[in-house]
Amino acid sequence: MDGIVTTLDFELRGEHIPLAALLKASGLAPSGGAVKTMLANGQVQVNGSAESRRGRKLRAGDEIAVGAQRVRVRAP
Repeated sequence: MDGIVTTLDFELRGEHIPLAALLKASGLAPSGGAVKTMLANGQVQVNGSAESRRGRKLRAGDEIAVGAQRVRVRAP
């Protein structure tokens, strides 16, 4: 089953969501500490580029990748 990409659509409740909050809400990170480690290790990409800012504001249309898992941010 290696190489299978899983994609989740995440619907915003407002205009934006911080990256750390999205990672926790989508189940990609179990805690804030895990988010910090994932970002420090370069495991998180936003729109195809490595991201290290926990507070990065994500808006509709953004795509987050952690390994083979993807989250697409959608408008409410």
